[in-house]
Amino acid sequence: QVQLVEDGGGLVQPGGSLRLSCAASRSLFTIAAMAWFRQAPGKQRELVAVVFSGGTTNYADSVKGRFTISRDVAKNMVYLQMNSLKPEDTAVYYCNADRGAIQSWGQGTQVTVSS
Repeated sequence: QVQLVEDGGGLVQPGGSLRLSCAASRSLFTIAAMAWFRQAPGKQRELVAVVFSGGTTNYADSVKGRFTISRDVAKNMVYLQMNSLKPEDTAVYYCNADRGAIQSWGQGTQVTVSS
């Protein structure tokens, strides 16, 4: 199991920016992929962005060009830089560690985009 702790959520106006961080309890080199998911009220949890162990990244179409996932392997940290935020980005954001048969989740951090 990997312990994950998210930070960085909050309230921001449309067009603003936030950076989420996720601290992992073990080396990112032992994790196949690190990802950010989000879940809005009444909706299913959805993948936002993923970074694979080799460094390849992938994004949901709804956030391409606005969000950037990155990692600091020396610190076992993963980040999600969110720019040009929209009200529809409002959700609880979860960090995920994929080790094949073992999936680990953080506690989630609320992001609210509202004027």
